[in-house]
Amino acid sequence: MCGIVGYVGAAQATPFLIEGLTKLEYRGYDSAGIAVFDGEKINVEKSVGRLNALEEKIKNNLPTGTVGIGHTRWATHGRPSDRNSHPHTDCTGDFVVVHNGIIENYLHLKEDLIEKGHVFTSETDTEVVAHLMEELYDGNFEETVRKVLKKIEGSYSLVFMSRRDPDRLICTKQDNPLVIGLGEGENFIASDIPAIIARTRKTYIVSDGEIAVVKSDSVWITNREGVPITKKVFEVNWDAEAAEKGGYEHFMIKEIYEQSKAVRETMSARIAKDDSAIVMDELKWNKEFLNSIRKIFIVACGTAYHAGFVGKYYIEKLARIPVEVDIASEFRYRSPIIDDRTLTIVISQSGETSDTLAALKEAKRLGSKTLAVTNVVGSSIAREADQVVYTWAGPEIAVASTKAYTTQLIMMFMLSLYMSEIKKTIEKDYTKHLIGALRQVPSQIHEILEDVEPIKTFAQKYGFNEDVFFIGRSLDYAVALEGSLKLKEISYIHAEAYAAGELKHGTLALIIEGVPVIALATQESVYEKTLSNIKEVKARDAVVIGIALANDDQIEKYVDHIIKVPTTDELLAPLLAVVPLQLLAYYAAITRGCDVDKPRNLAKSVTVE
Repeated sequence: MCGIVGYVGAAQATPFLIEGLTKLEYRGYDSAGIAVFDGEKINVEKSVGRLNALEEKIKNNLPTGTVGIGHTRWATHGRPSDRNSHPHTDCTGDFVVVHNGIIENYLHLKEDLIEKGHVFTSETDTEVVAHLMEELYDGNFEETVRKVLKKIEGSYSLVFMSRRDPDRLICTKQDNPLVIGLGEGENFIASDIPAIIARTRKTYIVSDGEIAVVKSDSVWITNREGVPITKKVFEVNWDAEAAEKGGYEHFMIKEIYEQSKAVRETMSARIAKDDSAIVMDELKWNKEFLNSIRKIFIVACGTAYHAGFVGKYYIEKLARIPVEVDIASEFRYRSPIIDDRTLTIVISQSGETSDTLAALKEAKRLGSKTLAVTNVVGSSIAREADQVVYTWAGPEIAVASTKAYTTQLIMMFMLSLYMSEIKKTIEKDYTKHLIGALRQVPSQIHEILEDVEPIKTFAQKYGFNEDVFFIGRSLDYAVALEGSLKLKEISYIHAEAYAAGELKHGTLALIIEGVPVIALATQESVYEKTLSNIKEVKARDAVVIGIALANDDQIEKYVDHIIKVPTTDELLAPLLAVVPLQLLAYYAAITRGCDVDKPRNLAKSVTVE
């Protein structure tokens, strides 16, 4: 996944390109580059490393011109290097391209182009696109782009620039995000809205297969056959500051503290005023529809997969429908048994996760009904699914997901309650009890965040341990998975989560004196069993940090340290128990001097397989 930007207007392009790339660096930070037309030629400047390396390189000689494109890279084909950085050019320098995605057939195309005399300077798949432009150019910039698109296979967002048509940029997409910002006498292109929000709130969300010719005073959009397309302007209603750190040291800690607000906004409009029911007008499901569903698949990646794991518990307990949770990257390759009596729910913060999008398409191909849970309106997954429910977390910039996860849990809980109400699988009094408890969650999250000093202390004390284990049962196990992921992805500590009952089946061999074990014990239904497992690791001299509800007066006897969260129904405990785990991961990363927002080898939106 990469970030791309473009500018056409009357102003100098370079300041916007750098500004936009700064807002998109979370999409990739192996290298950065820009290309600007100076009136005679296209000047390309690029550098391996973070964007500031490029800024330093050009600070005394900024490329001048009013048309330009830029790119920040997450490496897929070709190692991070200057020559593999985007933008890429053809042999003549007449055509320049930036790309997000993968050209699957690039090797065949590259071999053919080399035979025809083209000289390649990089190891990337993207460079073939620039050379194809040179090879196929017939005097018509737009038509040449169409010819190139017929040649390439894969997923992409592409922006083309030509010295021969210097008053315009051409962009297109397939399975990767792309937006056009509409200004006054200037227009913008970007992978994501944060790049342009400071310049305009009026946008076009580009759909798969669309081609846009972007000039300073117009945007002309067609399909691949050249048929004009009328686009609706999407007005961005985000606060501009929502994409900034807002005074916090890192985006991640800012987003942890935003969880109370994000959860409240996600749920508030979907709860009946008398707390009697969940209202999901966007779905309009009925009993006939739900009775037709024999099985549900939940498909996702990473943190969203862990949210799906919790969702399985919710749906099966409340709606009484069998649920299978799948990792999206595995889903297509195991021949899942799917038909028209299946519902496939895909979860993705960005709505652009390549594996999840591919799994969604496969489920549809096999006849499944589909539902997307995503945070981004107009995203690829949102458009592909039969129906969509949005989490309202706002932009999430840190690579490690926090508020997106908690809003996904909220959505899965509400969805399960909504289904149970239609199917009449639980009593009305229990529904009202759960909704009442749900109402308290935002303030309870806020309560946890009011006192983080004990968690800081634990992080400082154990932050240099190289191994940490997480254990839990039932929903606690699902949360343990997410806690483990958070710790490993930003602190680089080896962390593993286990179902506590599995300790005796091998994992106990790893428990040695002094190793930290984080034990979640919020599930009343398996509480005594969890205590027994805690005793097992204590007997091997582990250091145990317990996560428990505020009304728990037993666990202190069996653990070395305790973190308590407000008392709630055990179904809602994951929403609270995960918060100290997020904080523990954050402060452990700080203790170890890690780059919290941009952990090594990772990027925010995974738009390649």
